[in-house]
Amino acid sequence: MLGFSRKTEQGVKRTREAWWGRVVNLFDRPDVGDELWEELEELLVSADVGVSTTARLIELLKVRVRKENIQEPDRIRNALKEEIVAILTVEGAEPFPLKNGGVCVILVVGVNGVGKTTSIAKLAHSLKAQGRSVMLAAGDTFRAAAIDQLKVWGERLKVPVIAHQPGGDPAAVVYDAVETAIKNADFVIADTAGRLHTKFNLMEELKKIKRVASKAGVEPQVLLVLDATTGQNGLSQARYFTEAVDVTGIFLAKLDSTAKGGIVLAICDELKIPILYIGTGQELEDLAPFSPGDFVEALFAAGS
Repeated sequence: MLGFSRKTEQGVKRTREAWWGRVVNLFDRPDVGDELWEELEELLVSADVGVSTTARLIELLKVRVRKENIQEPDRIRNALKEEIVAILTVEGAEPFPLKNGGVCVILVVGVNGVGKTTSIAKLAHSLKAQGRSVMLAAGDTFRAAAIDQLKVWGERLKVPVIAHQPGGDPAAVVYDAVETAIKNADFVIADTAGRLHTKFNLMEELKKIKRVASKAGVEPQVLLVLDATTGQNGLSQARYFTEAVDVTGIFLAKLDSTAKGGIVLAICDELKIPILYIGTGQELEDLAPFSPGDFVEALFAAGS
């Protein structure tokens, strides 16, 4: 089984080969001039870092180069690595804790199609591998297929799934799961609907789920699943959900499927929400806790 740092390398392979190798190789030249900064800006934007985050990163780097009188390109490259790690290091970036031996409830949110259900399965599998007991809650009652899919994962993972009939009250599903888990499980991972085209109703539903879970005596964590392949559109999705519920952290799914993994920087810089997990492949084991250091080392592995 691959270690988490190797999984991170696997997850950023396409980004490194498509864009970041060129970023790293910029600093192989003998000196630094305006041309380097212009090329760096172009490559970062092309890698989906985003215009504002790219501008801020380059300005931070230029200020540091001036203050420390750095002239060697390889030292500037190392400074770039350190500045990226700083951007990716968001306060509160810790895996979900168990407080006082109680149950931890994780509400998994995100638009349909981002990979919520698979991400839930990966997270449940990872927690089980750590010796934790896990229960799933089929809170996406709007789609019968979502309920069935979660039940299939539950059977495969050998974890119980709390589900009601399609069309039922999702808050009631989560409440029942919490009540059951208080004596029987360490974690409840609850799926939720992702109908962004009915944004207002969806967000009100999520608020209700969170209130009901709190009434059961547990303050839920909120994990937002974003599809890395959607790039800057993922930022818009994240803002919608952050406005409605207090997003605790982000699961960045399908990172291995995009050549523009720079979106990770934009998420951390613009939203100040920590990335907690990344999806690094198609298998259950293809999940890694997000480490800014590991991520940056993996990006810079080519050519440095």
